[in-house]
Amino acid sequence: MKGIAIGFSDTSKEILKRLKKTEFINEIYIGSSSQKNKNIKEAIEVSKPKQILKEKWNKLDLIIFVGSVGATIRIINSFLSSKDKDPGVIVIDKKGFKIIPLIGSHQSNVQNIAFQICNLLGGEIIETNNSVDENFLNIDSFGNQWGWKRSGDVKDWSKLVIDQANYKKIFCSQLSGNDLWKNSEAGTNINQLSNENDKNVESIFHISIFSYHKNTWHPPTLWIGLGCERNTSKELIENSLQNFLANNNLSPLSIAGFASVDLKRDEKAILEISKKNNWPVKFFTSKELSKINTPNPSNIVLDEIGTPSVAEAACILAAGDGSKLLHEKKIFKSLKSSSIASGAVTMAIAQSKKQYSPSKGEIHIVGSGPGDISYLTNDARKALSKCSIWIGYKMYLDLIKSLKRNDQVLIESKLTEERERCERAIELAEEGIKVAIISSGDSGLYGMAGLLLELIQRINKKYRPSFEVHPGISSMQLAASLGGAPLMNDFCSISLSDKLTSWESIEKKIAGALLGDFVIAIFNPKSLERNWQLKRTIELCLGYRPGNTPVLVGRQVGRKDQSLNFFNLDSIPLKNIDMLSIIIIGNSKTTLVDEIFLTPRGYL
Repeated sequence: MKGIAIGFSDTSKEILKRLKKTEFINEIYIGSSSQKNKNIKEAIEVSKPKQILKEKWNKLDLIIFVGSVGATIRIINSFLSSKDKDPGVIVIDKKGFKIIPLIGSHQSNVQNIAFQICNLLGGEIIETNNSVDENFLNIDSFGNQWGWKRSGDVKDWSKLVIDQANYKKIFCSQLSGNDLWKNSEAGTNINQLSNENDKNVESIFHISIFSYHKNTWHPPTLWIGLGCERNTSKELIENSLQNFLANNNLSPLSIAGFASVDLKRDEKAILEISKKNNWPVKFFTSKELSKINTPNPSNIVLDEIGTPSVAEAACILAAGDGSKLLHEKKIFKSLKSSSIASGAVTMAIAQSKKQYSPSKGEIHIVGSGPGDISYLTNDARKALSKCSIWIGYKMYLDLIKSLKRNDQVLIESKLTEERERCERAIELAEEGIKVAIISSGDSGLYGMAGLLLELIQRINKKYRPSFEVHPGISSMQLAASLGGAPLMNDFCSISLSDKLTSWESIEKKIAGALLGDFVIAIFNPKSLERNWQLKRTIELCLGYRPGNTPVLVGRQVGRKDQSLNFFNLDSIPLKNIDMLSIIIIGNSKTTLVDEIFLTPRGYL
């Protein structure tokens, strides 16, 4: 995305600097002709706003103004041309309290970006689009969030949006791609059709691989199998692909990638075309290709490279389980009269059951804090607003559900299904979808981050979706804060769950922490199945620390039924402790005076 931010005064520079750190903004400016602003440092350029727009308007996807709406309208008025050509425009007041998506809230995905900025700055979005209040689906932009590309005339899409605003029934015919969007609140308002009975329906959009519909979102589900003579020209491959697709009424916007034999890893034309269009290329060995049954095997190809099929076998393999060969191979050769297009290329097309676009997909591993959404960081809120799908244990999702928009989808799972959650998140991100996977507390502290990153490491770096870990406030931190400052000096955390770690190893860690005189935070202290480990831990502690060592026991901290109690090490009520409890055991310096739980740092 190419975006700039322009502040109308020197007072906007702090917000400009924060915007520069986002993925939306490449350059920041103070729009001023005043000489006193010419010496502003911190990499903020100074220029007249109209001059900036004159140079950059047609090259930008997004412009954010920090200042008044009136000034913004007066500046951009002469540059506006049409919805499909103008960049998106967002206005933010100079304190970052109000965020207004002004222009292009559909075409440029500005509405979603505005939500992200709103959460980042802790501000309030001023929504003038009636889709939110009316629970409408943004039918001409929502596909961007699901990894799709759009075709059709802007006027036709606008008519569809107007029909929806006038409360006409909107219909959808989906023939390919992920259909989880239908589970969103806004998605349930769209009437679903099969392709066979849509002939008499006016207000309709399509989700398919075909090019002949008026309003269509195209999921990336087509794999192009390629075999070619060495040094076949780029022009021949591009022209042949264009003709092959057009003759079969297929849209190039639905291409997921190329596939070929590994002997073509250095074929210049294939690599250049894939890079130009951001299409991945999957290469397979002759041995892998020879295992695929194809309708048009060739003995000549078999004798030459060890497999009877390249184009057909490669696209079937790339498309994966459940795929089908959509169009059998066709050979394209250059004309003798052509001085540009040279060589020969064989093409076949397979359709995958699942869409594929990992370069567009993102996984956001979000630490949602200990409970109440007031403990959720702005960074986590921004990540959540960015994602179409939230995946998590039901109880954790319920705690943040109030932040969900009507176009977002929740996927709930059970407590012990951590691996299934992570695998589903990766699968969806590989489809080109932005996914949030939710942990309570901090996702990197006994949360989902570790498992997900282990699984990500197993994927070839070239084909991985991007990921980001968003830290959260841990129950340990909150309990410590509610009790005082017991973690002011060296401390450690230990989980008593021996499901993934042997109890022998856990005991060694406890002994080491006691020997080092660490304050110890105990996670997962006791469950119905594990009812003796906490008692054993206390016995170990009493071997090193006196019985009157202060201990804090918090339960459901940050949630509705929160409780916080102090005990001595030798009087902890084991029967009242469960998996919702967090325990902090003081060290030799920790004190409890007037219910202030404190481990002195040594200042006094």
